[in-house]
Amino acid sequence: MVIPPGIYHRHAAARGPDVFVLTFTNRVQKFQSFVYKRARLVEEAGVAVLLVDIAARANSWLICSGCGRSCRGYDTLKARRFEFVPLWGIKVFFIYVMRRCDCPNCGAVVEAVPWAEGKQQLTKTYAWFLAGWAKKMSWKEVARSFRTTWDHVFQAVEMAVRWGLAHRDIEAVTAIGVDEVQWQHGQKYLTVVYQIDKECKRLLWVGRERTEETLRDFFTLFGAKRSKALKFVCSDMWQPYLNVIAKMAAGALHVLDRYHIVAKMNKALDEVRAAESKDLKAKGYEPVLKKTRWCLLKRPENLTEKQGTTLADLLRYNLKSVRAYLLKEEFGFFWDYIYPARARTFLTGWCKKAMRSRIDPMKKIAQMLRTHQRQILNWFKARDVISLGAVEGLNNKEKLVTRKAYGFRTYKAIEIALYHTLGALPELKTAHSFG
Repeated sequence: MVIPPGIYHRHAAARGPDVFVLTFTNRVQKFQSFVYKRARLVEEAGVAVLLVDIAARANSWLICSGCGRSCRGYDTLKARRFEFVPLWGIKVFFIYVMRRCDCPNCGAVVEAVPWAEGKQQLTKTYAWFLAGWAKKMSWKEVARSFRTTWDHVFQAVEMAVRWGLAHRDIEAVTAIGVDEVQWQHGQKYLTVVYQIDKECKRLLWVGRERTEETLRDFFTLFGAKRSKALKFVCSDMWQPYLNVIAKMAAGALHVLDRYHIVAKMNKALDEVRAAESKDLKAKGYEPVLKKTRWCLLKRPENLTEKQGTTLADLLRYNLKSVRAYLLKEEFGFFWDYIYPARARTFLTGWCKKAMRSRIDPMKKIAQMLRTHQRQILNWFKARDVISLGAVEGLNNKEKLVTRKAYGFRTYKAIEIALYHTLGALPELKTAHSFG
């Protein structure tokens, strides 16, 4: 840590390290109506700890923790410890004898202190310090690096998220993306709602499960006025989402996410390949489809030299897998159209071809595209206005968050982590930066 110029002047040096520490802490963290009285280095369980005593100024008023009113003192309680940012690798604790105030509104209650909230053991400055590092490292690594506990890191991040949600601005949101993400083994999903305006891409809301009730909770929280102001809503084809969006955001242009359409087509192609490979093996034919999964699923420009050679040999065969692959690749041209009318003509022709292919998984894809044709064609109206790729980009970051989430076993923990990392939440400006 760089010591601010002028702190350790010759007078402080002459009067000893105690004065130096008090001068230092007073410079970086000063509190109105309170003074630093004494600093001492002690050893606790074989570890050096710096204790800094704080005292209230004489005749100062107390602040009621219930209503914030200035009051006279009532009595005193036991001294409490509040952990501060470590100095030179040494743990620092503020020691303060808490007082109770005689509040006309709340009665005899514990006073509010400016360096901590409620019964928290961490000072606000240290909590923001830990929350900042928790964006760069896993919570377990932060706890280990600063010799604190995982629970303290969680409390710090929770405080930062709570403050950020209370102070964020969501009035200018005109485009949202709705998706579900899996967060634990098994069928455990979260519903996530992102803001996907060109100028701002962030997580707006997280909900448990992927039901109609879940998404309806978001729109209730978002408010009827803001929902009415939405111009674009992007989602996948999960029917509960479609039902709620049609009712709660009827005035917005509903766009189906390109990524999910491509993913469903790849899944259909893989079903065809797997079934045909099994059938060829059962009939004793040459296993030409063995180890060809990624040759068929990857984009041609992403194939390795070996995969490209394998694919070229495979295309010589008249197989269902080959015909399904060609249908998938042909559909890729759909996204290159400029005008929706031309895209509609292409889509109609492709669906007819898929329905005549006698390949059941591809026929199901064609039926799905016909059912949602209007929302799919809305993609061309919205692609230059909003960030349609932002949903999948934010989902990839969400997967990184869950991979870093060592010890996350509850919905609350993953909710806090997602808001903290993806919410672009405002942060409280502290008097001094320790980052």
